[in-house]
Amino acid sequence: MNQYIDFYSEVRDTIAARSCAEMNAGREAALQTFSAQGFPSPKAERYRYAKVEADFSPNYGIALTPLGGQLPPYCFRIADAEPRVRVLYNNVADTTDSIVALNTMLCVDTLVVHVPRGVRVEHPIQISNLLKGEQDTMVCRRILIVMDKLAEADVIITERAASQSRFLTNQVVEVVMGSGSHLSLYEIEETHLLCTRYNSVFVQQGRDSHLHHTSLTLFNGHTRNRLDVRLQGEGSEVTANGCVIADKMQRVDNNTLIDHQVPHCQSNELYKYVLDDSAVGAFAGKVLVREGAQKTVSQETNANLCVTRSARMYTQPMLEIYADDVKCSHGSTVGQMDEAALFYMRQRGIDEKEARLLLKAAFITEVIENIPLESLRDRLHVLVDKRLRGELSKCEGCKLCK
Repeated sequence: MNQYIDFYSEVRDTIAARSCAEMNAGREAALQTFSAQGFPSPKAERYRYAKVEADFSPNYGIALTPLGGQLPPYCFRIADAEPRVRVLYNNVADTTDSIVALNTMLCVDTLVVHVPRGVRVEHPIQISNLLKGEQDTMVCRRILIVMDKLAEADVIITERAASQSRFLTNQVVEVVMGSGSHLSLYEIEETHLLCTRYNSVFVQQGRDSHLHHTSLTLFNGHTRNRLDVRLQGEGSEVTANGCVIADKMQRVDNNTLIDHQVPHCQSNELYKYVLDDSAVGAFAGKVLVREGAQKTVSQETNANLCVTRSARMYTQPMLEIYADDVKCSHGSTVGQMDEAALFYMRQRGIDEKEARLLLKAAFITEVIENIPLESLRDRLHVLVDKRLRGELSKCEGCKLCK
């Protein structure tokens, strides 16, 4: 912890000079939060399955470079955003969380995606993050998505690595959805075994808004994804899907909170894991139905396939309900490969390796098929197949796998 506090003390003037007033305004409060709390321990409820101090302890260089390059339509730096949008920065995220506080301290720029009222963005907006460099590097990244009333968009955020260095990503995404807006937000990680990723997404939904969030961890080292959704307007809906494929010594932790604050809202969660070798997975999903949030409808499901006996899965679906007129359910399963199905396929001429691959793919197909964007859905079927065959990290021109 002290290494980050000392580093911030040394570079705070440089950060302030490269950033804007809205981002600089919250840094000292974030420093106080981080200094008081330090890194969360496994005793903290939402970090029970994470190894935060170990993940942040290596001596990383820290990138302090503002955004550069050409941005896609509807995207710009927060310094260029209108005041109404800039004021939303750091007002949706959980500022009491020390990982968020560390991001607020060190991040120098924010990418803003702003879709104006009534605008339907025809083509998906893709934000591609490429980790590349010769030194072990920590990247603090901030994204603000603002959907005005009746706005519609698809946003795809990808994370890839193109060099063999160690990388630590601390990303915070804030989403504000106006009345009647529709957002499909996709997050896809394809990094490598030396990458550690802490990704926190905070969403605030207005009346009759619809969010479809999909998180896919296809290749990684250590990953922790956090999703907090606050349903603040009646008639709002959220669908949260997740897919994890992990092997070797990979670790993936998904932690979600769906907060039903008002009546007549709906949430649906489905997270599926395929764990091979000595991979470790964790899912902790809480649905909170507050007092007065009548007519809530909620479904939460976590299904997991442990291919080997050395793979480990920790699952904790939770319901906390303070209203009496609701329809809520939750459940989780952890199982191994269906030997009967495997035997059936081998009897029909399919060799064991191919049969196992097909069973893994079939297990997570439900998550992929839930994706509304057809072009992405088709692409992900290809990526999943390559990942299960061990080909995902062997792309043309890549020197990571020799």
